[in-house]
Amino acid sequence: MASNVLEADALHLAGVAIQMVGLSIFVFGFFPVKPTLPGHSGPESFQAPKCNSIQNETERDLHPHHLGSLYKELSGMPPAFDRLILMVIDGLPAELVLGKDGKPPSKALMEAMPYTQSLLANGMAIGYHAKAAPPTVTMPRLKVKDTVQVDQNVSRHLGHELNKDDWNFLILHYLGLDHVGHIGGRNSALMAPKLSEMDDVVKMIHMNGILNQKNDQGRTLLVVVSDHGMTESGNHGGSSYEETDSLALFIGLNNDISDYSSSTHNIIYQVDIAPTLALLFGVPIPKNNVGVLIADIFGYLADDQQLKALELNSWQLLRLLQAQMPGLSCRNYLCDGFSDDQESKITKCSGSMGKMFCCLYTNAALLQNSWMSKEFSRSKSREDYSSVVTAYYEFLRTASEWLSRSATDKPVSLLTLGIAAMLMSCLILLSLLFNMCKEVYIREKYLFDLESAMQTWYLDETFVLGVILILIVSMVSSSMVEEEQYIWHFVASTLNLLLLRKAIQCPPCGGAQGLHTLSKEQNKISCFRLSSIFVVLVSGRILRGWHQGGVNWTNLPDISKWLEQAGTDNIKSIQLVSCLLLMTLSLYVLFLLGSNKKFVLVIGFSFLMSGLLVLQHVTKHQDGMFVSSSYSTTTLVQIIYATLGASTFGTVVALPWLVPFSISEMCSNQDLYMSTSAPNEVQNKSLMAKLRDSLYIIGWTYISCWCILQLLLQQTINSMPILLLLVQIFASMLYFSYSALHHKPWVEVAAFYFLGMAGHFALGNSNSLATIDVAGAFIGISSHSTVLSGILMFMITYASPIFHTTPQNNAWLSLSGSTGVELHFVDSVHHHIAVNEEPSLCLERLFSQEINQQKDMLTKLCPVSWEMEYRN
Repeated sequence: MASNVLEADALHLAGVAIQMVGLSIFVFGFFPVKPTLPGHSGPESFQAPKCNSIQNETERDLHPHHLGSLYKELSGMPPAFDRLILMVIDGLPAELVLGKDGKPPSKALMEAMPYTQSLLANGMAIGYHAKAAPPTVTMPRLKVKDTVQVDQNVSRHLGHELNKDDWNFLILHYLGLDHVGHIGGRNSALMAPKLSEMDDVVKMIHMNGILNQKNDQGRTLLVVVSDHGMTESGNHGGSSYEETDSLALFIGLNNDISDYSSSTHNIIYQVDIAPTLALLFGVPIPKNNVGVLIADIFGYLADDQQLKALELNSWQLLRLLQAQMPGLSCRNYLCDGFSDDQESKITKCSGSMGKMFCCLYTNAALLQNSWMSKEFSRSKSREDYSSVVTAYYEFLRTASEWLSRSATDKPVSLLTLGIAAMLMSCLILLSLLFNMCKEVYIREKYLFDLESAMQTWYLDETFVLGVILILIVSMVSSSMVEEEQYIWHFVASTLNLLLLRKAIQCPPCGGAQGLHTLSKEQNKISCFRLSSIFVVLVSGRILRGWHQGGVNWTNLPDISKWLEQAGTDNIKSIQLVSCLLLMTLSLYVLFLLGSNKKFVLVIGFSFLMSGLLVLQHVTKHQDGMFVSSSYSTTTLVQIIYATLGASTFGTVVALPWLVPFSISEMCSNQDLYMSTSAPNEVQNKSLMAKLRDSLYIIGWTYISCWCILQLLLQQTINSMPILLLLVQIFASMLYFSYSALHHKPWVEVAAFYFLGMAGHFALGNSNSLATIDVAGAFIGISSHSTVLSGILMFMITYASPIFHTTPQNNAWLSLSGSTGVELHFVDSVHHHIAVNEEPSLCLERLFSQEINQQKDMLTKLCPVSWEMEYRN
C-alpha cells in the first residue's frame, strides 16, 4: 500500500515537472529571440557591406559636429534640415485628418483642423496613412482620465522654446486625444475640440516663422505622427484597420504637390519614417530598422542623390539580412565588385530566399552602375532612371516584408516539443486521476447499494464534457478566438435549456422529498425550480444583446448603442434603478437565511451604506460617461472602498466565531442535543451544517460587495448587466438547491463557469486588448500608482469570471449540502408546516446523505416522533 502511494507521488511530481518543462519550451518558441545587429549605426553605414570591412571604432568618439561633417562627406548628400520637431498625437487615426478610401474626412472634422487642412490643400504639407505593426498596444496600459491639463503641460512653454536656438530636436507628446478616445470613443463630443487644440499647436509652430526659412537657426522640419489609431469605442491593441491607421504628416518639405488627393491618399508603413528622417538629416539609418525610404519625400533631390539614398537604405537592409541569414554573402558583388562583363547581365530572380535577395540587390546595383556610366556619356534617359528606382524598391520592399515576418516567425520544432511534453504530462496526471476515481468508486461500492452507486450519464453531463472538448479544439483557430463570445453564449443557454428539460422530466427531490411534504408542496417547489431556470434564460438573452463583442460585427446595433443614442439621462436612470434593485436583492437574500439575526443586520447595514454611497457618487459626481476627478469625489470613492473591504474581511474573519454552533430551535424543541445517547456523529454534522450556513453568508457577502464595487468601477452602460448577473447567480443557486440529487457537483460548477464566461463578454469584453476599459482604473486614486491601477483594471476586466467563482467554490456547497436556504424560503411562503414534521426537518438540515442512512440515524434519535410520523 505504501509503495503504491510513493509510486503515485512520484508520477505526480514527474507529471508536474514535465508540464513545467514543456511550458517553458513552448514559451521560448512562442517568444523567440531573433538575431540583431549590436550597437549603434556609425560611419560604416555609408559604406558598402564588404566581406572584409573593418570598423574604425575611433570614429565613434568624434565630437558631434565633426561626426556630422564626416557623415556628410561619406554620404555624398547634404542634410536637408537642421532641426526636427516631432509632434506625437497619441492615438490619432489618420482617417480623422486625411480621410479614407479617397474621400476627405467629414465636414465637422475638417472644420476642427482648418489650418492643417489648408496646408494640405496648398501643397505645403504631405500626409500618409502610416500602417502600424500590431499589436497596437502601449504599455503599461494605465492612463489618466484628464484630457485638458495633460496637453496644456506640453504647450504652455512651447512658444518660448521655439524662439531658442539651443536645440535641434524637439519632441511634443500629446496624450489628451487618446484619453478622449478611451473615455468616449471616436465620436466623443470632446474629439472635435481636441483636434482643434492640436490644429492650434500646428499653426503656432508654422506661424512662428521657423519653418521653410533659412536663418541662423537652420531649416526646421515639422513631423506630426501618431503611434496608433483607435476603434469606434476608442480602444486599441489589435490589428484592425482602425487600430493600425496612424498618421505621418510632413510640414516644411517644399515639394511640388499638385492637388489635395496627392497630399492625403498615400500609404506607407510606420517603420518607413525612421530611415526617411535619418537621411533627411544626414545621419545613419538605425541598424535594426526594417523600413523603406518614402519616395515622395526626396523629390527635391537630384536624381543621383535619390539613387544614393536608395543605395544607403539597401546597404542597411542587406547588413540586417546577413545577420538573419548567416549564409547570405552575395560574393559576386559585395566582395569582388563588378567586372566589365557583368554590367549587362540582369537576371530573373528565383530560388531560395538568400539567392532571391542577392539577385534583386545585384540587379539594382548593376542598373545603377549602368545609369552612372551613361551619365558620363550623356546618353542616359528618364526610363533608365525609373528602372533603377523600381529595381531598388523591389529589393527594399521584398527584404523589408521578409524581415518583418521573420521577427514574428516562431520555430515550429520548439512549439511542437513543448506541446508534446504538456500532452504527456496531461496523460500522466489524467491516469492518476482515473486511478483515484477508481479507488473512490470501489470504496463507495461497499458503502452504498449497487443501484445508488452506479450513476447514469445524463444529457447535461454529456453536454458539459462535449463542450470542454469543443473549446479545446476551437482554441487552435484565431477566428474562433476572436469570436469566442458566441461559443459561451451558446453553451450557457443550451446547458440551461437542458437543465430546464431535466427539471420538467424529474420530480422534485432533495429538500422536498426529505420533508415528506404533500403533493401541493411538491408542485410549488417544482414551480420554483422551473421559474429559476427560466429567469436565468431570460436574463442571459438580455445580456447576449447588450454588447456586440468580438471583432467582425462590433458595428451591429445592440442595446448599449441604442441607450447611448437615447441620451445620458436614460443611462443614468437605468443605473440608479439597477443600483436600487441590486441592493434590494442583496438584502433580501441575506435576510432569507437569518442564522444570526444580529450579525445579518450588521452586514445588511454595511450593504445599505455602501449602496447609498454609490448612489451619491452616481448622482453628484458622474456626468454622463465622465467621472469627476475632484478631491471630494476621490474621498467618497475611497470611503466606499473601505466600507466594502471592511464588510467582506470582517464577515470572513468574524462570522465563523459568532455563529452559534448549536442545533436549530426545531431540534432543540425535541431535546435532540440533551439526549445523552446522541452520538458524536450528530454533533459533528450539526457543526458542518452551521459551517455551511456561515459559508453561505460569507459567499453572499462577497458576491454583494463585488456587485456594488462593479457598479462603481464599470462603465455606466454596464450597470444593468451587473444586476442581471446577480439575478442569474441567485436563480441558479435556488435551482440547484432544489435539485441537489439530480445533478453532479461538477455539472453545477460548469453551469456557473459558463455563466461567468458569458457574462464576461456580455460586459463588452473580448480577447482583444482594445476592449480593456482603463477609464475606471483610476477611480478613487489620488496619485499615480501602477499597482493599484493594475488591480482595479484587473477587477474591471475579469469582473464576471471572478464574480462566478464564489458560487462554484462555496455557495453551491452550502446549498446542495444543506437545505437551510430552501427551508427558510419554503417556510417564508408556506408557513403551515406541521409540528410532527420537525424531526425530519431537523434531520434534513443536519444530514445530506442518502435517505436510507437518514432513516437509520433518525430511529436512534427521535423514535417516538418517527413512529408518529409514519403512522400518519
